Formats: sequence, C-alpha cells, structure tokens
Amino acid sequence: MLSDDQVNEIIIEVENVPSGVQNHLVSSQIALRKSSANPAFSVVSLSAADTVDCQIFNHGNDRRHNRLLRFSSLNESISQIYHGSECLSTDESCTFHETVQGQKLIASLIPMTTRDRIKTIRNQPRTMQEKRELRKIVDKEKNKQSHGILEANCCAQCLGSLSLTYRRTRNSLSELLNYITLWQKRFKVIGGKFGTSVLSYFSFLRWLLKFNIFSFVMNFSFIIIPQFTVGTKNTLQFTGLEFFTGAGYFGDTVMYYGFYTNSTIRHRMGGASYNMQLAYIFTIGACLVICFFSLLFSMAKYFRNNFINPHIYSRGIAKLIFCWDFTVTHEKAVKLKQKNLSTEIRENLSELRQEKYRLTFNQQLTRFSAHVAAWLVSTGVTAACCVAVYYLAEYNSEFLKTHRNPGAVLLLPFVVSCINLAVPRFYSMFRLVERYEIPRQEVYVLLIRNIFLKISIVGILCYYWLNIVALSGEECWETLIGQDIYRLLLMDFVFSLADSLLGEFLRRLIGMKFITSLSLQEFDIARNVLELIYAQTLTWLGIFFCPLLPFIQMITLFIMFYVKNVSLMMNFQPPSKAWRASQMITFFIFLLFFPSFTGVLCTLAITIWRLKPSADCGPFRGLPSFIQSIYSWIDTLSRRPGYLWVVWIYQNLIGSVHFFFILTLIVLIITYLYWQITEGRKVMIRLLHEQIINEGKDKMFLIEKLTKLQDMEKRVNPSALDLERREVEPQIPLHLEELGAAPDLRLRRSAQEENPIA
Repeated sequence: MLSDDQVNEIIIEVENVPSGVQNHLVSSQIALRKSSANPAFSVVSLSAADTVDCQIFNHGNDRRHNRLLRFSSLNESISQIYHGSECLSTDESCTFHETVQGQKLIASLIPMTTRDRIKTIRNQPRTMQEKRELRKIVDKEKNKQSHGILEANCCAQCLGSLSLTYRRTRNSLSELLNYITLWQKRFKVIGGKFGTSVLSYFSFLRWLLKFNIFSFVMNFSFIIIPQFTVGTKNTLQFTGLEFFTGAGYFGDTVMYYGFYTNSTIRHRMGGASYNMQLAYIFTIGACLVICFFSLLFSMAKYFRNNFINPHIYSRGIAKLIFCWDFTVTHEKAVKLKQKNLSTEIRENLSELRQEKYRLTFNQQLTRFSAHVAAWLVSTGVTAACCVAVYYLAEYNSEFLKTHRNPGAVLLLPFVVSCINLAVPRFYSMFRLVERYEIPRQEVYVLLIRNIFLKISIVGILCYYWLNIVALSGEECWETLIGQDIYRLLLMDFVFSLADSLLGEFLRRLIGMKFITSLSLQEFDIARNVLELIYAQTLTWLGIFFCPLLPFIQMITLFIMFYVKNVSLMMNFQPPSKAWRASQMITFFIFLLFFPSFTGVLCTLAITIWRLKPSADCGPFRGLPSFIQSIYSWIDTLSRRPGYLWVVWIYQNLIGSVHFFFILTLIVLIITYLYWQITEGRKVMIRLLHEQIINEGKDKMFLIEKLTKLQDMEKRVNPSALDLERREVEPQIPLHLEELGAAPDLRLRRSAQEENPIA
C-alpha cells in the first residue's frame, strides 16, 4: 500500500512535467489518490513500474521526455490495477511473473532471438534469482508453443538442443578459464598499483611461459618418451656439480642430443615402427613452425588492437569516471578498482600533457647532440663486449683441452652474464643526458640498445659454436653446444635471481636509510624485458641440442615471476610519469620475433643444411648432413604410389625457393597494408578531433550571439519580455490545490474524463 509521502512524491514529479502534459495526466493523479485512500486499491505493482522505468531510461536521453514516459508507464500500471489484475484476488505474495506486466514481458520475450532475449533479461532491474526464474519460464513457454512444429522436424529440435548445450558449455568453460587463469589476481594488484607499463612485463612473462609449456609437451611426447623405452642405464656417478655445469651425469641422459638413438624403434616383430631421426627433426621443426605462426598471429592481433583500432586513441576519461561497476561490493575489490581507475586516469592525462609539450630550436639541437653521443658510446661498448667474448671463448676452448677442472667451464657464461648485468645499467645512466620527456620513447631506446648488445653476443657465440666447436673434431660436438647453452641459461637465471633478491634490496636500503634523496627506484621495464628475450632466445637456440631446455626455462620463468613480484612490491615505487603501455606488448613481441627468433631460425638452418653430424652419437650419426634423413625419407615415399602427394608437397612447397619468396612477399604486402591503415586511421582521428573542437567553438559563438540578442531585446522592450516569461512559466494546476479539500470533486472529475460520452 502506498503511503501519503509516496503519493506526494509522485505528484511532485508530475508538477515538473510541462503544462501541456499536465492536463492529460489528471485522471492518473486522481486514480492514484483514490488508491491511497481506499484499501481496495492498495496493491500497487511497483516492481512492474520499476521495470518499465529502467527500460525507458536505458533508451532515452531527453529529460522531459523521460519524465513523460515514466509517468505514462506508472499510469499504465495503476490503470491495470484499477481495472483489475490477476493478482488482486490472491494474497500479497504474488510474484512479478504472475502479474499482468510480468505476463506481458514474458510474451514479448518469446518471439525474440536467443541473443536478444538474454540481453533483455540481463538488463532487467531484478535479482539473479528472478532473472533465472524468468529465463526458465520463457524457455518453458517457448518449448510449449514450438512443440507442435518440432514434432514434425526432429532434426531441428536436435540441432536446437545441441546449440543450447554448446552455448552453455562454452559459457561454463569461459567462466572456468577466467577463474583458473594463472596469476589473474596478482595481475590486478600490479596493474592497480604500478599501471599498465609495469604490468606489461609480467604479461609478457606469462606469454613466454605458455610457449615453453607447449614446446616441452611436444618434445616430451614425441622424442623423450620413445627414447625412454630403448634407453640404456646410466652408469655415471652423480655429484651435484652437474646442476651448474650440465656435464658429467647429465651427458648420458635424455637431456642432450648425443644420448638419442638413430635406430628405428620396434618393440615386437611385425609391430609399428618409430623412426627416431624423423621424429626428432619433425618435432623440433613443428615446434619452431608453430612458434613462428603464433608470433605472427600475436603481432597482428596486438598491432590491430593497439595501433589500428580508433578506440585506443579516444580518451576514455569520461568512461573511467562515470562507469562504475556496481557488482564490485567487496571492500578490497573496491579499493583495487579505485586504484585501477586512478592509475588509468593519470595515464590518460599524462599523454594529453605530453602531446602539448614543445621544445625550442636550441633545446632540440641540444637533445639531438646528446642522443647522437649516447648512441655512439653505446655502439662502441657493444662492439668491445663482442670482441672480448669472442677471444674469451677461443681462450676458454684451448684452456679446457689442457685442464680438466670441472668448474673451468663456468668462466665463459660467468663473464657473459656479468656483461649482460652491468652494461644495461650503464645504458640506463644515459637518461640523465638524453632527458626524454615521453617515457615510452626512453623505454624503446633502451630496448633497442640492449637487444643490440645481447643479440650481438649471442651471434658471436653462434659463430664460435658453428665454425670452431663443430669443426674441431670433438667426439660429440652437439652435446658440447647443448651444455654451453645450458650453462649460459642457468648462469643468467642465477644473476637475475641475485639481482632481484640482493641488488634491488640493497638499493632500497640505501635509498631509504642512507641517501634519502634517492628514495625508492622505479621498475626498469627495458632491462627486465630484455632478460626475458635473451633467455628465450637461448632456449629456442638450444632446443635442437638440448630437448629438455624448454622445461628448464619453464621452471625459471615460474620462479622469476614470484621473485619479481615480491621485489616489485617491496623495493619499487610506481612510475613518476604515468603512461599507457598498451602498445609495449606489441613491441616486445616484435623484438622477440626479429631479430631473436629469425636469428635462431637462420642458425638452426645452417646447422641442419650445412654441418655434418657427429659420427658416434645422436640420432643422425653416420649421415653426411642432418637434412639427409629427410631426403632419404622422400626417396622412400616416391617409390610408393599412395604417398606421392607428400612428395609433391615437399618438392613444390617446402623444398621450393619460389614458394618462400612468394610467402615473404605476401607477408611484406600485408605488413605494408596494415601500416597504411594505421596512418590513415591516425589522420582520420586527428581530423575528427579537430572537427569536434570546431563544433564546440561554433556552439560557443552561437550562444554568445543569442545572449547578446536577448540583452538587446530586454533593453528595447522589457514589458514584452515580462509577458513572455509569464506565459512560459508553468502554472500550478488548480486541482492540486483542491486535493485535500475536495476529494469527491476529484473523483467526479476523474469519472467524467473516463466517460466523456456520459
């Protein structure tokens, strides 16, 4: 039952309606007063009115039109109650689905498509339980109505049920995947406190972890498990030093290339055979090919989302401020959401300020000179490091021939790790001279310098392995290369771990206790990302010589995530210059693809096509080259009529230079088209932005003109203006003043309006 206060509130809302509409709504007001005075009209379907209210307000923008529609919907509900409802004869426990409004809503939902029906039910201002009941009722009614049609067409019914089952299963799996996504909660905390720039590093780490999990599963399924079935027992003694050197006991296990057999595995006479040579080279090749296409697909996806789509460039400040997620009710979740919104707003405002920043000619000349000097110094340092690594590798190989100290093999990886740890910090000091105003540009420059350093060192080592170690006549040079790569990867992990646990902690201690002017440091995204790219490059490079290397990299990435997460929360502060890093992940993947992955493909191609395998170890022993196993297999298939299509594919696609030339040309054309689309979208967005600014200026100009005209009219004819104001002002209806004094008159007037003929 409506109270007098509620009736007064509704009447006050009616007073705000324009005067031309008030006369049309008198009967509804009188009926409302009658329902409050008479117990027979005490049951009001407020839920139905609220439902219509929400539907109207979701589709309307004009305030007066919304008020009119709102009162009309309320009038409709009250008139339904006034003339009779299905729930009036029952008790007060009648649900919304049993009301006239609920039945109308159900009837309107039945002919809709499944997507529209779900969307409409979702927009209803109801509880989740009521929405579920409403959906069940609609599905039941729809099944009843379509039962006769579906009897004649069983296939359609089966397809409908299968489609419904598929959608429900897909939604359930989607919810399950979102729930079990690795480190999802930690990502929200990192993004809320440090912004998307720091979060991009951890997203990139998780992305690399998925790559290594896939590579390990492939190698373990098709290479390691078959080798276990025919492997011999290891008679070497395990001392524990093998964890650091990778030699000794591990040299006679499935960890390295030299342990695998070259024979065809067959466990019983007449049974299925398993060619270990083909399995080894095809498994490694399949991993690299899938990684290649995954990198291309990821680059295209992130490039499209972060560079081409215009919503990236539209400032989403209004969306951030006015669109709060009211489903977030937990206290910690609310605080985290507030931090996320605050960080995103700071990032957007920072980019707006950076776009307006301009330098004078003298400042530009000074900055350009500083940049050229920094690039010359960094290039010289990189060249010196590469020369030092090359001569150290040659000296180390000569030293190991005369000395059998197990720890001597760690000299080369130790020096390389020291260079990779110290030189990037030296590059970071250039920011004091270069003084980039946009943090993204500074990160890009550091990334390019560091990747040039690390890839140059890896290139020097590859040259040393393929031209000195492989041609030195060692007993099993593939295993020696695998051990060197294992030591480099392990030493890099140890240095990164020590830097995170000790170096960053000492830096925090110095900044907080001794030199307070330093304060806490900021997370160096460029240096940490390059560590990931360097380690992943070594993993792809050594997968042919050490099939278990993806498993080792998977463990190191898993550990590094938690170490970096703890160190980030304890030893670092949020970036002083907030900036969006939505495009950073695209640049990371591009650096991982070129030059890292392409360099690995070139190195492995030279190994497989040019070098001669060891004569006494590995699955390719005794062959003139690694690729000879593929040639022999193709010759065997060419003599079998049922496999000629495989021979045709190899000769015209895989073994054809023209095919790869055409494929490369297509990739370049697509890249060029994407680039042109990006430039066109940027121009379009800039023009639209200028057009919006001009529209605002035009409106301000028209408003100023209108204001001047009104002032002139007021000065010329003030009496006519007063008369017009009195006509425009809404008049207070007389029947509202007589509501308390003459209720019978209101009832009589309502009856006359309802029956005009009488």
